[in-house]
Amino acid sequence: MRIAVIGGHGKVALLLAPLLVAAGDTVTAIHRNPAHAADVTASGARSLTADVEHIDVSKLTDLLAGHDAIVWSAGAGGGNPPRTYAVDRDAAIRSMDAAPLAGVRRYVMVSYFGARTDHGVAPDNGFFPYAEAKAAADEHLRHTALEWTILGPSRLTEGPPTGGLETAAEGAANGTVTRADVAATIVATLHDPATIGRTIRFNNGPTPIPEALRT
Repeated sequence: MRIAVIGGHGKVALLLAPLLVAAGDTVTAIHRNPAHAADVTASGARSLTADVEHIDVSKLTDLLAGHDAIVWSAGAGGGNPPRTYAVDRDAAIRSMDAAPLAGVRRYVMVSYFGARTDHGVAPDNGFFPYAEAKAAADEHLRHTALEWTILGPSRLTEGPPTGGLETAAEGAANGTVTRADVAATIVATLHDPATIGRTIRFNNGPTPIPEALRT
């Protein structure tokens, strides 16, 4: 499978690329800063420098053409509300609109555990722009004809992969999950058609990742 990872220099993305390559996939890591090309290449991915915040649907279509799947793992990083909306909402939605024009059907969104339109974050909370942006992007994706999956990992931690997850029902408590396990979950998701059309929230847990994704 030929996979475009948008946000290709992120911490999860740099763990994801080697796993995809080991699984036999070809990875294009799309990242904003040309200085990060060496890190991306070292992960086994092909480096492609592009600032998705500032390119339109037509340019995104050109970048995504020739791929079989997209993983959205980009983010503005917080602290700047206008840029949060520009990247986490607007650029993400443009990538969804570009995907079918580029001939890409499969789309995996890396969201977060509490993402929903009724997120309950107060407007005066610094987290509000991110909560709003992610909710809007996720909801847009659900209404596309793409073969989508939305992944909602809980609070991210460092450390080695555990290989285990616990998927969470609506209203379940937010726990923690290692970035390494998020990367492994993305790989399993891409290779499991049963995850299409689902929003999957998860913490680290006792169930092997492929099995957990089926529950």
